[in-house]
Amino acid sequence: MMNQRTDRSTQSAADPRSAPLAPVPGSGHIFDVERRLSTVDTDEIQNLRIDGIARHLQDAGVDHLTQIGALESHPHWIVRRTVIDVLRPIIWPTRLRVRRWCSGISPRWCSMRVRLDADTGGLVDTEGFWIHMNKQTMSPSRVADEFFDLMATTTDDHRLRWRQWLDTPAPAADGTRYPLRRTDTDHFRHITNTAYWHAVHEFAADTPELTRGPHRYILEYNKPIRFGEPLDIHAVDAPGALTLWFTVDQETRAIAQLRALEDA
Repeated sequence: MMNQRTDRSTQSAADPRSAPLAPVPGSGHIFDVERRLSTVDTDEIQNLRIDGIARHLQDAGVDHLTQIGALESHPHWIVRRTVIDVLRPIIWPTRLRVRRWCSGISPRWCSMRVRLDADTGGLVDTEGFWIHMNKQTMSPSRVADEFFDLMATTTDDHRLRWRQWLDTPAPAADGTRYPLRRTDTDHFRHITNTAYWHAVHEFAADTPELTRGPHRYILEYNKPIRFGEPLDIHAVDAPGALTLWFTVDQETRAIAQLRALEDA
């Protein structure tokens, strides 16, 4: 499976929205744990939901920082983009092997890969672009040298740059008002990462042709959404992709896209 994904055409690799994620490295620092899949994260046919995957990513990040003794020195991170490849659905009941490692780093941000392998055969590959934050100034902050050096053991990309993948303007037509809950708010007073995925899950249910085989979700966060703001979601179901714009007063705060993966 991994070799097949790595050998996609150069045309596919030129478009980051469909390019394969980096494989598991053969050496270097990899966070590696096992977990039981909980029913709270499964849908009506007992598949691991997309928002459930997002919760596993969040928990893996905190547990990884705890394991390496960096939770107190590097507690605050904001995700700029999340990529989730559902290659084979993860179905309850099962146990998960969760591996997390760095696939690119700069002094203030990094790309972190998380791979979920189910002991019953399911496979989900993910990558997140994470920015290390100073909570007082709400600005990117340098990571410690020892943190950088440890993360750099699994990647040759030590000058990671941000490149936006989804930048098409939102449709002019009115969107669908999407309610937010107080339980969706995090310690930054922003809407949590998983709350966005709740909406993606709702709209993706109407495009089963995209999720019938291997598929990829991309979610890019442009500006935080706060509880109480009027959130509208604009959906465009085009051939091969579903795109969602999260807007507040016509300002795009985030964009999500669901795409079928070919040759995965």
